[in-house]
Order: sequence, then C-alpha cells, then structure tokens
Amino acid sequence: MNISTIDIVILATFLVGIIWWALKNGKSQDSDSYFLAGRSMTWPVIGLSLFAASVSSSTLMGHSGEGFISGIAVFNYNWISVLVMVFFALFFLPFYIKSGIFTMPEFLERRFDKKSRYYFSFITIFGNVFLDAAATLYTGALIIRLIFPEMELFTIIIIMAAVAGSYTIIGGLSSAINADMIQAAVLIIGSAILYFFALDAIGGWEELYTRFNEGVWLKLTRPMSDPTVPWLGMWIGIPILGFYFWANNQVMVQRVLSAKTIDHGRKGVLFVGFLYLFTIFIFILPGLIARGIDLFGVENLPYDMIDGSILKSSFGINTDQVYPRMIVKLLPVGLIGIILAAMISALTSTLSATLSSVSTLFTMDFYKRFHPNANGKRLVWVGRITSFLVLVFAVFWAPIIQQFDSLVSYYQEVTSYLAPPIVGTFFMGLFWKRSNEKGAFAGLMSGLLLAAIIMITKYVLGMDIQLHFLLLAPIILVLSVLVNVIVSLMSHMPDEDKVKQNTWTLDIWKQETEELKNVVFYKNFRVLSLLLVMACFTMYFIFF
Repeated sequence: MNISTIDIVILATFLVGIIWWALKNGKSQDSDSYFLAGRSMTWPVIGLSLFAASVSSSTLMGHSGEGFISGIAVFNYNWISVLVMVFFALFFLPFYIKSGIFTMPEFLERRFDKKSRYYFSFITIFGNVFLDAAATLYTGALIIRLIFPEMELFTIIIIMAAVAGSYTIIGGLSSAINADMIQAAVLIIGSAILYFFALDAIGGWEELYTRFNEGVWLKLTRPMSDPTVPWLGMWIGIPILGFYFWANNQVMVQRVLSAKTIDHGRKGVLFVGFLYLFTIFIFILPGLIARGIDLFGVENLPYDMIDGSILKSSFGINTDQVYPRMIVKLLPVGLIGIILAAMISALTSTLSATLSSVSTLFTMDFYKRFHPNANGKRLVWVGRITSFLVLVFAVFWAPIIQQFDSLVSYYQEVTSYLAPPIVGTFFMGLFWKRSNEKGAFAGLMSGLLLAAIIMITKYVLGMDIQLHFLLLAPIILVLSVLVNVIVSLMSHMPDEDKVKQNTWTLDIWKQETEELKNVVFYKNFRVLSLLLVMACFTMYFIFF
C-alpha cells in the first residue's frame, strides 16, 4: 500500500496540531481542573468528546469487518445503546452530577459502602490497564502497520502512546476533551468521505440495495441462530452491555461529570446519541459495500453469510484489512491523509480517555483514601504519575496480546459476563430503597462467581456453552439482583440519609416537570429525548 508524501505530511501536521491544541487548552491548577476539566464543559464539547472516546481504531476495523461478513447486524449495538443513553440522561445522570463525585465507584460508596466501591474500582482499573489501553495500542498498531508495513509494531505502539500521553498526562481531562472535539470532527468527516466514495464505487444506493436486499444483509432483526446478534439477545442482552458502557464506565461518564450543569450533561449525552445513529452509514455500510467492489481481488465471492475464519481460510481474506484497503483503493491523494488522521484520532482519543479514567480512579478511590489531607496540586501530581505508569504498562503489554488472542477477540464477551452484576447493583441502588450494602456486595460477588464459572468452563476446560453471550448476560444480571434482594430483605434497613440522597423518586420527576414549563421546546431535554427515541425506532423499522 503506497502512501504519498502529501498524505504523510497531512497526517504529521494533524498530529502536531492536535498536541498543540490539547496542551494549549489544558487545565491542571487543581484536582477539579485536572480530573474533571473544572466541571465547566458545554454540551457540544461533551457530545463530541463522548463520540471520540467511544470510537476506537478497533471499532473502525471491527464495524467494517462485521459489515463485510454479515451486513448491518452489528448496528444493533449502536441503536440500542442510544435508547440506553436516553434512559441514563433522564434518570442516572442528575444524581452523578449533583453528588459532585469524581468516579463511578464513588457513587456506590455513597449509596452503599466502601467494599462495593473498592471492588468496582479495582476491576475497572485492571480492565483499563491490561485490556482497554493495551488492546487499543495493539489493534491500532495493527491497522497502521497495514498502511505502513515497513514499520515495526513496537515502534508504532510507542509513537501512538507518546502522542496520546503527551497531552493527557500534562493537561488532564481538559486537554483530552479539547483534543477529542477536533478528533471527533475529523473522524466524522473522514468516515463520511469514505462512505460517499464507497457508495459511488458500487454505483449508488439503488445498486447497493439491489445487490444486498436478498437475505439478511440489510436487516437488523436476525434469527436466533445468528452468530452476531440473535434477535432475543438484541432486546435483553445489548441493553445491559450498553448501560455498563455508557452509564457505569468511568471512561465515558467522566466526560459527563465535567459538565457545567445537569442540563449540559444531559444534552451532551443526547447529542452523541444523535451522532451514533449515523454510524450505520459511516462505519458499517462501507464494509458491506467492500464486499461488492472486489476489494480483495476475489471474483464471485458468495453472497451469503460466511464466517470470518472461512473467508480467511478459503479465500485468503482478512476482514481486519477491509477498512485500510478501502482507504487506499478508493481515495485520491490528500484525502487518504485525512482518513488516516481519522484513524489516528480514533486510536489516540480512546487511549487518552482510558488514561484519564485510570488516573482518576487510582487517585480519588485509593490514594486520596489513604491521604485525605492531600491538596489539589498533590493529587494532580499523583494523577500524572499514574497516567505515565499506565502508559508504560500498556506499551509493554500490548505486543504480548498477540500471544493471547482471547484478550482481544473475546473482550466484548468477557465484558458481558462481568458487567451485569455491576449494572444490577446500580439499578437496585437508584430504584429500590430497601437495597442495602450487604445485598449490594453479595449481588456483586454472586455475579462475579457465576461469571468466573462460565469463563473457566469455556476458556479453561474448553467446554462448549450453547447459549450466545448476549443471552447469558441477562441470566447473570437476574441472579445477582435476586441475591441482592434476598440478602437485603434478610438484613438490616439501609441508612436513611444514603437512600434519600441517592435514590430516584417520583417527586424528582414532578419537580423537573415544573422547572420545564417555561423552557422552549427545542431546549427541553425531554422533548429532545423523545425525538431521539423516535429517530431510533424509525431507523430500526427502516432496516427491520
């Protein structure tokens, strides 16, 4: 794949510009500034930052690859997640911002106790360091190496770590968010350009529809036997994963906590929801189009569902190469540099978000606990050291991942086993006053035990589990919630102050209704939420 000097210059200019812009807008005077950008961000910035942080280089590679293999089924994760965002914005977000918390585990302590907080914080840090950060570097380096095959994998990893770390470690969340704002714009524009070039290459929308209308290529609802998204898993499994990612995940919620007001936080989440509806066009459909434009030089590729491993063994097609191959095949000189900048944006924004997350979790959940009198400057210093060490660990762990493919290949599946107990605990804490700290911790531990049994059975003992992981997730959720209910009912009443401050009631809804009476409709978050829900289901029925 030959890349022109012009494209390389565009890419280098973009990287230098991003670092300069991020450092210029960094804030690190105190802990509020460094970890939560001074709690001063407006909704457009929050929305763009959430979008950039949620889209990694592996997302671009994975979405286009899934589009090539099975059509638009993977979009189910996105549109269902938009519904989750609406629920999160309406109910959970106000409690998070009002409480003044720095981390998601901190909310569990305010509602329950420190045991639940430490458990959640520990597994989040572990996952962020050894899975999120390292996997982002590794998969991103693989993609970039397809474009620059002469470069060593470890060299690419170091460069990418240096780019993201240069502004995140120094400037904190404000630097990361300001960089995300530019990176999100480049990511959206660049991906849209690739979509239109791909659509033109296949002969337009009508030709695309004609070629793939048969079968399930352009359908979201899949049979129960579908390996990607069985229809029942779409409705009862994806919402659990979506809620964990958007409402419990420190990487994402930390950006929401930086909002100047609850209204800005809500509108930022709704904004990224609207952006996510377009991912079917800019991320997924290009992969499907690639199947019809002879991207790999294979004639008469069968137009039916083919497993990715079969494509590789029978036709020599590696679906991880779909996205970078489209870039080089379809785009002219100059535009390639812009799309490469979009790919780098996806990598660095996700890595930056992970660094901010771990830094905040360790500093506020652990260091501050043992050093309660530490001032803001001391906490910022600890945060920077933590970010640097995480980056070093990730750089050296990333190449090792290639020896353990399951860490990347099954990350989403493993998350579907670990996330349900956490999601259940947050729901019980907010909506059931009787849930106490003993019930919460017992629910978390029972869910962890069941998840461990499933993973050992599948990955250590090598036994086949017939149920799709999207169908196992709700089973784990129900078990952990039942344990929470039983233990809570069999033990003491929860602390009244904790319940009153951290539990949703109908009075809250009525109070917000009164406050919205004089708000013009296009600024009313409930109206915007309704429009977003309507747009979601419209999209679903178009591709039903």
